[in-house]
Amino acid sequence: MGQNDLMGTAEDFADQFLRVTKQHLPHVARLCLISTFLEDGIRMWFQWGEQRDYIDTTWSCGYALASAFVFLNLLGQLTGCILVLSRNFVQYACFGLFGIIALQTIAYSILWDLKFLMRNLALGGGLLLLLAESRSEGKSMFAGVPTMRESSPKQYMQLGGRVLLVLMFMTLLHFDASFFSILQNIVGTALMILVAIGFKTKLAALTLVVWLFAINVYFNAFWTIPVYKPMHDFLKYDFFQTMSVIGGLLLVVALGPGGVSMDEKKKEW
Repeated sequence: MGQNDLMGTAEDFADQFLRVTKQHLPHVARLCLISTFLEDGIRMWFQWGEQRDYIDTTWSCGYALASAFVFLNLLGQLTGCILVLSRNFVQYACFGLFGIIALQTIAYSILWDLKFLMRNLALGGGLLLLLAESRSEGKSMFAGVPTMRESSPKQYMQLGGRVLLVLMFMTLLHFDASFFSILQNIVGTALMILVAIGFKTKLAALTLVVWLFAINVYFNAFWTIPVYKPMHDFLKYDFFQTMSVIGGLLLVVALGPGGVSMDEKKKEW
């Protein structure tokens, strides 16, 4: 069997998977995407004192402001999740969750930690895709912006979402000389590039979903660590943030790459 035959078989499988799951895939994608916000909102409730004390100690802002920060995080994230899952005011929910990401990036000094910053940007990419999905065809959210297919904001949201999502995989690259690490880096980077430029997008995104899910379950198995150990919280945070990026990739599979992609250009050729 030649390389083209293998690629054709893989694409047929991806198309078949999409046909079978198309009714449920967007719902699963949305649930995965908001999982990190849901988990973090619940964490704010159960760790209210710890989170408040951390913010107060870091910024010397006093209990009142620190408590307000924790409350805003709790309310903003849980409300956003409920709105997204119920399909009500999704655009406003996305903007609210964007605000939470920005707020946490500053409050927890994520701006200076490249790994966490890239993961937060990847999370923003997933929200961009969710925002694109929620937009009705032919309606522009921005006054005066043309709604032609080639230049509509939706297409560029999908492009931006795809590019930001691949930042997640850059945090998973291993810079050592073992054969498995080198192979994983090469394959992962190739799939990242395919998703970013929108070539064989659904197949590449679906492959990344399987790969990332396997890595997530193996490396971030927080359920194997006792709850009282700090590593439990750290791995749980990583696990759900990775699930959110998986949700973004599932949206790419469900929606396609959008107009600004090589897959779409090929149709015009």
